[in-house]
Amino acid sequence: MEGYLGLFTAAFVAATLLPFYSELALVGLLAAGYDPWLLWLWATAGNTLGAAVNWAIGRWLMHYQDRRWFPFKEKHLGAARRWYARWGIWSLLMAWLPVGGDALTFIAGLMRAPFWLFFALTAAGKGGRYAVVLLLYALGVAQVEAAA
Repeated sequence: MEGYLGLFTAAFVAATLLPFYSELALVGLLAAGYDPWLLWLWATAGNTLGAAVNWAIGRWLMHYQDRRWFPFKEKHLGAARRWYARWGIWSLLMAWLPVGGDALTFIAGLMRAPFWLFFALTAAGKGGRYAVVLLLYALGVAQVEAAA
């Protein structure tokens, strides 16, 4: 159970604005013999909930935009809003991207995306990414076994 909770934690942290890669933990646990289906479930849940934290921060932080300590300038927020307005909520299917994906979830909060739709689209994208990692791992193992 510790392995699954560790993966959940790694995936959660990786989805926040902090730099971290949960795929390494996923592959390590696969190599150690953990159940791939449960690994997919725990990683997807952790990564999606971490993204939800970004959404909540984006939604909540805007209440303080008139304060001097506010970390984002209006010109940057304007550019982010225009980008999101152009691509819309469906861009959240790309929230799994290692570069820019976490920012998408933050911007969705800024733009007041409906949480239920945010959560569903983000979970679909992130779950798809982990499914691809699992598939690539399985294909790699099959090739190694065939070569032996």
